[in-house]
Amino acid sequence: MKKAAKIIKNTEKPIQKYRFIIQILFALICIWIGVEFYLFTTYLESGGTTTFFERPPGAEAFLPISSMMSVYYFFLTGDIHSAHPAGFFIFIAIIVVSLLVGKSFCSWICPVGLLSELVGDFGEKVQKKLFKRKLRMPKLLDYPLRSIKYLLLGFFVFSIFFAMTNAALKYFLDSSYNIISDVKMYYFFADISRTSIIVISVLFLLSIIIRNFWCRYLCPYGALLGFISFFSPTKIKRDADKCIDCSLCTKACPSNINVEKVNVVFSDECSSCLSCVDACPVEDTLYLKSYITKEKINKKVIAFGIVAVYFIILGIGMVTGNWQAPTTKEEYLMHFKNKNSIGHPRSTKDINKLNKLTEGNANEFNK
Repeated sequence: MKKAAKIIKNTEKPIQKYRFIIQILFALICIWIGVEFYLFTTYLESGGTTTFFERPPGAEAFLPISSMMSVYYFFLTGDIHSAHPAGFFIFIAIIVVSLLVGKSFCSWICPVGLLSELVGDFGEKVQKKLFKRKLRMPKLLDYPLRSIKYLLLGFFVFSIFFAMTNAALKYFLDSSYNIISDVKMYYFFADISRTSIIVISVLFLLSIIIRNFWCRYLCPYGALLGFISFFSPTKIKRDADKCIDCSLCTKACPSNINVEKVNVVFSDECSSCLSCVDACPVEDTLYLKSYITKEKINKKVIAFGIVAVYFIILGIGMVTGNWQAPTTKEEYLMHFKNKNSIGHPRSTKDINKLNKLTEGNANEFNK
């Protein structure tokens, strides 16, 4: 009765509608980039006989490993590598956003995150009809499976930061494979194999059964951002004195975090989607707090801030001339002709080979 007497209805408008609009806008940008990239590849396929369409720099958002290598190269040399300069700034923007507002890239910007949410929503509707409840992965399996994405991240970190020499890093970034890695990625999906279709189909079905299956268990990018989010000064705070134990926040959380049991949401799975904050019926019981200013942060400020910071950093890349790669269309045509013979390191053994080749001042690795 004591808690019931303190209830003040939450009149603050939900932010989910704005978050969905932002997600859709970013998804449309990705589709636009995809169309431009398709036109670029048709020019390459023609051997340069059709109208030339500029390669869209935004495609480099889908090259996180190359971008991570570019960032590491920058810290070693102070130079932004010219192969995929836009990828460098996109990667930096994602890291900065995650430092400021936790793992928010996943729930506000990432197109895969949007797709995962839509599939998860569909899955929950199916589950409620069939089982009258939402299915969850048993804890005995959940924790080991969540470690998979960190193992994948660990492999990439080891391969880039520890297994490769500085010379090998530069050699790879300069390589033909890295220059047209976005083209090879495009053809992976354009000429997708039966095995890949089966794998994607299995992931789709698993995402219907277990919400955010890819993001929760397999995405190394999400693992990196989840780790970085621990250092974010912005966290969701719960006022235990005002809480009425309705459990609506926990039910609303897409990451299965027991929000109702903690004073501060401190989890690598929290994507700062603010679903729990919107679901809380009591004003100022759940809210975003900055541990720098010690103040509550308005949800709309967060929405604007995420988008603004992201595009400001991308804008820096554009105005400084580090956005469009300097590779000429003649160079792209030359690399495109040899795309099927251009490979990349697939293991630490290949990386050791690359290290030896750079030490021996070899001319070609991808043979």
